[in-house]
Amino acid sequence: MVPQGPVRPVVRWLVGVLFVGTVVGLFSGPSAPPAKGEGKGRLTVTAESSRPDVVSGDDALVRVSVPSHLVLQDVRVALNGRDVTERFRPTSDGGDLLGLVRKVRRGANTLTASAPDERAARLVLKGHPATGPVFSGPHEKPFVCDTAAFRTVTGQRLGRPRDADCSVRTRVVHLYRTTGGKFVRLPHKDARPDDMETTTTSTGEKVPYIVRVETGTRNRGVYETAVLHDPRSGPPDPRLRATGWNGRLVYGFGGGCAKGWYVQGRRTDGVLKDDLLRKGYAVASSSLNVFGNNCNDLLAAETVSMVKERFVETYGPPAFTIGSGCSGGSYQTHQIADNYPGLLDGVLSGCSFPDVGFGTVSTVSDALLLDRYFGDRAPKRLRFSKEQQRAVSGFGEWRSIARLATEGRRIDPTAYCPARLPRAQRYARKANRDGARCDVFSHAVNVYGRDPRTGLVRRPLDNTGIQYGLRALNKGTIDVNRFLDLNARVGGLDADARHTSRRTAADPEATRRAYRTGRMLNGGGGLADVPIIDYRDYTDDAPGGDLHLRFHSFSTRARLDKANGTHANQVMLVRKDGRGFSLADLVADMDRWLTGIKGDDSADTPIRKIVRHKPEGLTDACWTRGTNPRKISEPQVAGTGTTACNTLYPVWPSPRMVAGAGVANDVVTCRKRPVSRSDYSVRFTDKQFDRLRRLFPDGVCDWSKPGAGQRGLAGTWQSFGGR
Repeated sequence: MVPQGPVRPVVRWLVGVLFVGTVVGLFSGPSAPPAKGEGKGRLTVTAESSRPDVVSGDDALVRVSVPSHLVLQDVRVALNGRDVTERFRPTSDGGDLLGLVRKVRRGANTLTASAPDERAARLVLKGHPATGPVFSGPHEKPFVCDTAAFRTVTGQRLGRPRDADCSVRTRVVHLYRTTGGKFVRLPHKDARPDDMETTTTSTGEKVPYIVRVETGTRNRGVYETAVLHDPRSGPPDPRLRATGWNGRLVYGFGGGCAKGWYVQGRRTDGVLKDDLLRKGYAVASSSLNVFGNNCNDLLAAETVSMVKERFVETYGPPAFTIGSGCSGGSYQTHQIADNYPGLLDGVLSGCSFPDVGFGTVSTVSDALLLDRYFGDRAPKRLRFSKEQQRAVSGFGEWRSIARLATEGRRIDPTAYCPARLPRAQRYARKANRDGARCDVFSHAVNVYGRDPRTGLVRRPLDNTGIQYGLRALNKGTIDVNRFLDLNARVGGLDADARHTSRRTAADPEATRRAYRTGRMLNGGGGLADVPIIDYRDYTDDAPGGDLHLRFHSFSTRARLDKANGTHANQVMLVRKDGRGFSLADLVADMDRWLTGIKGDDSADTPIRKIVRHKPEGLTDACWTRGTNPRKISEPQVAGTGTTACNTLYPVWPSPRMVAGAGVANDVVTCRKRPVSRSDYSVRFTDKQFDRLRRLFPDGVCDWSKPGAGQRGLAGTWQSFGGR
């Protein structure tokens, strides 16, 4: 039976949502070509390069759909009363007009299409500067320009920026692929070197392997785009698809997070990807879509919107856009697809997490507390063995505790400042309290706002009521005295990530905003209608410990189930050491999947189309270990030793899951209930139980209930302010 899913508790298009201290406007629905059979008898105008509310720069690619009874030459187009008809040309099928409209001003612009004896069609374009912001809120300050250090695909540096927004002149270069497997600069447009390779695209076009690479700046980030393009054919025209481009765009997202603030970035995810380009795929990325430069999914989404807009204005609209990224790149694929639908049509999420602020931060901050306790705070008489420590953490490898504790410093405002951020501009507890705070929450201040009492960013971070080590206690791995001492001494983290004896309590307003704005991945926004391939190289057993734990894939799956009643749009794959499949294989699978969906003009729901067109053989699977891996196709299930795949690749829990939390990992502040003896499989003396009650005077977590303040997504395409 094909899953239908319940009606999702997501209000897609609202007039506005009022947050205390912040007005968050939600844009109207996307501008899209009329549905089949709609608008046949009237003129319609749609924005092709972006949503009409988020136009950046001074131009926009616009489509005028013309009913069959009109002559195209009779249609006139005007922008703010100025005739721009000459900018339009018939589309390849001859039914519409497509044009790149220039001189779009900031604010509201009225585009009008008219014809004799016809009702005029109007579209309002809202213009924003090419430097942003559009919807992510005020620019972060300070901000370090990196153009002088950024190297282009030819190895040249971009040079000094032109302005305070780190802008540079747009550069275009043509490279060819040699028969020896290298990209080399084409001497001139008519050159055809003897060692130039010829390639055949996925659509069967045989073309010289020449790539047009454009490098420029948008939204204070450096972007790169690459696409097969023969310079002999002249400059690209968005109204005519270039021979060689297969009509698909792959947008690359880079990883990282620590130190990802206050800088422009010195690299993108890279665009010279031979396995994609030779098949005709266009590739795009920006320095602000590398989380090691910008650990903020909201700013990343805005950057995708602006870079994709620039791409469409140059080459024309892609049939669909595939988002691809691992680790910090996976945060972006999930949250951009969910919160800003239409930017990505399908996602490849590697070594994945659902989000950074919760999927990752709750786990690494718990690891930071446990590492401190085991190393410094546990009394000698109650020292934990390595196996006891591992059992409390839940991780498959003991060394992951210290490894993740290091990652926990991303909430420390002083630990992960970029080296090129001047020390005089950085926060220091005594010397510079007003300096830049280098932590993940301060980087998201436009969403969370500031506490009016302290002036610091509100934090949705909480560990009140958590019974660390509960499962280890009930299994007999640790005794009651160790359990009590651990929960008495583990403490919390203050605004500077210093240890405190009190547990950390989240700001209720920050918690509400996390849920309502999608900083906590919901899964019921745009992601509900997007095919997802979640792939992972298994590292839970890495000898030195690793951050990329397998349970995170199941967290995303659980959230999809909660929001939509199904995860039928997600395929989960796991392997070891890169053996079993390649990224190019996954792109090809996603291409087939999206091509089928796009060609389905039935009235069925998106999820039914997704299920119907999933390529044969693309199912949950794992590959055996070793040099000749064998594919095991079976549903992927969380746990250890219950299936072939989770025996090969166990899904170890997090510290909160050991404490009783669900795999969705979507509770910021748990609801509390009184301590009860029925929770424990071991015997407490009356004295021990009295101590337990005193440790949790407000009660312990009731994981069977939603979190305090947990609510659904307020809507998609939320705005936190533009310019």
